[in-house]
Amino acid sequence: MEAKLGMSPIAWWNDDLPQLSDDVSLEECLRQSRSAGFVGMELGQRFPSDPSEMLPILRAADVTLCGGWFHGSLSTESLEANKDRIQPMIELFKAVDAPCIVYGEGGRSIQGEQGTPLAKKPVLSDDEMAAYARKVTAFGEWAAEQGMPLAYHHHMGAVVQFEHEIDAFAAHSGEGIPLLFDAGHLAFAGGDPLRMIDNHHARISHVHTKDIRQPVVNALDFERDSFLDAVIKGAFTVPGDGSLDFDAIVARLGSYGYEGWFVIEAEQDPKTAPPLEMAHTGYAALMKALNAAGYEVVQ
Repeated sequence: MEAKLGMSPIAWWNDDLPQLSDDVSLEECLRQSRSAGFVGMELGQRFPSDPSEMLPILRAADVTLCGGWFHGSLSTESLEANKDRIQPMIELFKAVDAPCIVYGEGGRSIQGEQGTPLAKKPVLSDDEMAAYARKVTAFGEWAAEQGMPLAYHHHMGAVVQFEHEIDAFAAHSGEGIPLLFDAGHLAFAGGDPLRMIDNHHARISHVHTKDIRQPVVNALDFERDSFLDAVIKGAFTVPGDGSLDFDAIVARLGSYGYEGWFVIEAEQDPKTAPPLEMAHTGYAALMKALNAAGYEVVQ
């Protein structure tokens, strides 16, 4: 089995919380992550949108684009509106040979609203979830026909957050919309990462290896604290610095033959959690887990 290791630039620059951002260039971000051993980087706010500009930067850093977030709105807007917005991203990702676009549901989501507590997350009725899942499937099938597959990201504060919501979404959606597995978001929501892998391994096409600090999560007041408050308080971190057992998580993915990207996405304060130091910590933890599970890691 083959694995590739990537990072998200959110460790360096946080789009939702500018105060949690290092004043570093794209080139320096890529240099640091590559020096720690990572061969991929997901899209971030300081990337150029023209492939003729992006490719030389990626090649100079010896990394590839390994994904990126699309802020979808299928829970509130039409397929056509979302197709129009994602089309330039599809063309960019195809031009730089990225593996997928990460679909994150922004419609009705509270993930970017610091004044809205976690308890106020949107909830879909059974009928709404079924209709939404079918709509996202149609969008995923269309994107794949354009040459760029999507991976659906369950996320704190969004319409698909809890494990039972992931199960319902998976039950009503089709293979045309693969799943992104994010251990940290699932554990934050009280779910069982190993059980999700058991239940949905056939649909998992992309993996975010976000860790959590369980004592921080346990201390949150869901009636008062927002998702962004949780980030500021340090709920998330890299594998090897948190509470999740990534040896077991990686071994379970390997037992089902998962191959592809393992991407560290860990938003926290770069002043208290220096990104390069965190990159080394996460890389060491993932390499240990991947080697034990029998993966060949692309260097």
